[in-house]
Amino acid sequence: MTERKTGLAAGQNSDGTDARRAGWALWVSAEHPASDLLTAAAVRSRSTAVTEFVAAGESPWFSWHPERIAAIADYVVATMRQRYRGLDVPYHSRWRHFESGGGGDKLDRWATLCERAALGGDDQREERARIGIDLTIPSVLLDAGAGAAWRYRDGFTDLMLTRSEGLGVASFDLFARGGFSSTPGEPLRADAERLAQLDPSTLATAFQVAQHNPLVGVEGRATLLRRLGQVAAGTPAVFGTPARLGNLFDYLKDHAEDGRIEASFLLRTLLVALGPVWPGRIEWQGVPLGDCWPHPASPDGYVPFHKLTQWLAYSLLEPLEDGGLEVTGLHALTGLPEYRNGGLLYDFELMVPRDPQFASHSHQVDEPAIVEWRAMTVVGLDRVAQAVREALGMDERTLPLARVLEGGTWAAGRRIAASRREGGTPPFAIDSDGTVF
Repeated sequence: MTERKTGLAAGQNSDGTDARRAGWALWVSAEHPASDLLTAAAVRSRSTAVTEFVAAGESPWFSWHPERIAAIADYVVATMRQRYRGLDVPYHSRWRHFESGGGGDKLDRWATLCERAALGGDDQREERARIGIDLTIPSVLLDAGAGAAWRYRDGFTDLMLTRSEGLGVASFDLFARGGFSSTPGEPLRADAERLAQLDPSTLATAFQVAQHNPLVGVEGRATLLRRLGQVAAGTPAVFGTPARLGNLFDYLKDHAEDGRIEASFLLRTLLVALGPVWPGRIEWQGVPLGDCWPHPASPDGYVPFHKLTQWLAYSLLEPLEDGGLEVTGLHALTGLPEYRNGGLLYDFELMVPRDPQFASHSHQVDEPAIVEWRAMTVVGLDRVAQAVREALGMDERTLPLARVLEGGTWAAGRRIAASRREGGTPPFAIDSDGTVF
């Protein structure tokens, strides 16, 4: 069994004292001024403050039109019924992309991989969960926008896959070939040692990048994975010694109560453990804030979104549940403010730019207007989700936001984009280094 040190990402030991800093690449105590921003609650509260600022007519960038919620909800419900006739909607998760290429049917690459590795039995469920985590974390970090020109030829189906589906299958194939493992004879691992050595050319080859097949942000993606390896190696409290991403399962199991772990604890763990991974971002007294940006309407001047980390939390639900851990309190997590969810709300004019030329030029991720659009997306998704539940006669327990997103707003955003713009492109462009969207 891998040797591991323990600690609590929430900042406290069970006896109420400060958790030991040893075993963490960067420890963030509950008393640190940046601590509050490393929560989903902060995403909601700051996004609400920004939305109220816009709704009051104080924004020079956008206006807010909540009367559009009903029309958006109708469109989402129609999309859900089209995709899931029995409304048995799965989680919004990276795992949906691993199933791509089967037409109307789910293509279960994971089951095939487990069968080949003799990992199908109940006695293998915890190791299967570790392997699922090994796969999921790098794949999610690679899931920033690919760009409209990139394609991936799937050797399993011989189909050309694009965007998130292509990225998902490409990362799955790289993992299955042992691309994240430094352990001889054990290809289905993601070791810190191997991740820390990944270079852009290796990633470009695996993702079939060529002059005629460009992928946005190859350098940024490779840098992110190398930093992931370095940070995992420096965080034995979570990832063990030698460091393996799948050891996160054991950390969470150690802190579960009766086999249950709160979604807020899962996200907090990921935000603290992986915080040093994010390059070139805002820091507050030595703590990197990740996907967090300034806006004048926020009480403390910052609006966190943690899009990729929340996407990772959603994507870890299935391997954790397969391993015997139940993640509770999913309502604590927020919607993901990115091109598809945010594009849906923008296309339906929930938020309307004051500049009629807003969509005609590219934007930077830290622009106040983009921060504002993302904040309104978080609030808008909560309101749309509630309207969808009311239309379907369901509640938050039977249709949590994680399923509304999948059924759902993300798919509806892609659907309306396809109907309005050639190639289904987002309504406007944001310059990306491959680490935000």
